[in-house]
Amino acid sequence: MGTKKNITIGIALIVVMTVVGLFMFLPAQLEKQMNQKHVSTLPKISEQARELHSQLFIGDWHSDTLLWKRDLIEKHDYGHMDIPRLQQGNVALQMFTTVTKSPEGQNYDANSSEAGDNITKLAMVSLWPVKTWDSLTERALFQASKALKVAEEYPQQVSLITSKSELSQFLVERKTNPLLVGMLLGTEGSHALDGDLNNIQRLYDSGFRMMSLQHFFDNKLGGSLHGESGAGLTEFGRHAITKMLELGVMIDVSHSSEQVVRDVLSISSKPLLVSHTGLYGHCPSARNIADELMQQIAQRGGLIALGYWDGAMCEPNVTEIAKAIKYGIELVGTEHIALGSDYDGSTSVPFDTSELIYLTQALLDVGLSEAQIKQVMGGNMLRYLQQQLPD
Repeated sequence: MGTKKNITIGIALIVVMTVVGLFMFLPAQLEKQMNQKHVSTLPKISEQARELHSQLFIGDWHSDTLLWKRDLIEKHDYGHMDIPRLQQGNVALQMFTTVTKSPEGQNYDANSSEAGDNITKLAMVSLWPVKTWDSLTERALFQASKALKVAEEYPQQVSLITSKSELSQFLVERKTNPLLVGMLLGTEGSHALDGDLNNIQRLYDSGFRMMSLQHFFDNKLGGSLHGESGAGLTEFGRHAITKMLELGVMIDVSHSSEQVVRDVLSISSKPLLVSHTGLYGHCPSARNIADELMQQIAQRGGLIALGYWDGAMCEPNVTEIAKAIKYGIELVGTEHIALGSDYDGSTSVPFDTSELIYLTQALLDVGLSEAQIKQVMGGNMLRYLQQQLPD
């Protein structure tokens, strides 16, 4: 009996250790597959680029880092972003976005809102709270809580920004503490509302100041650029935008259908964001909306933030990214172009956030002036926030 009992205990221990190992190591392995840095030619850094980069105020409108089971305050050798790498790259402002649903078989052409959801599986294997397993709002709030905890525990390194006054205070503090990173929160699609307008207030109260309307599938607010309907705003979507505008939430139309973009332009009293995108005239990808719509967004004071991955750039190398930025400047004007990396968004990029100096060099190489580089690398983002954050 003793021998059998020992064997049973041994088998149980093996099972427990296997399960523990699964939950400890699988999330990191998944991320290493999903968020990569591919090999590409990087420019030689000049003294001019080094000097200029050290003077830049850099801001990025889109990163999905909070989705992953990774400590933000520690530097990692995988993924694209953490606080130490933001500091190394001289990044001042970072918008952290929360991904709450991602359809199986995700693509840029057509996705069903009824398809299986990858984030549910990730939530379970990453041991998110049980309430996040069937609530998209809870998923957004949980991801935000990770950011809020870092800002609370490390105030000398991270500052949460939710208002104009907090932004002003951050700017004062960063003069004496150049490693301080300003953190902002946004949603990746407003399916995160779980179909309830009251959740706009809940998310706002938890620090969210930017909300995108769609992601890879049609939702209750309207059609996705990658959905099945191509529809515009629904009545619910119009009510949601009204509520967002009342609170001072910045509206992001990344991933929205072209009809949704037109509908939002027709009713929004405030300039729009495209937090991570490419430009169709530079890269004719199904990920990118028409140049004419981008011009309309800019004419209304909006900001277009360009990313670094293949769907946005077609050829995702630092030279093409710089060429896209130059194309955008020629299309809509320097004051309407910004950075929207989509770091850690299941993307493969040519450089991580610690290596942004390569982009500074590439922008010099394609002929941008130092004044233009200062605007697109962060000056435009700062100005937009100073104007659009709630008082």
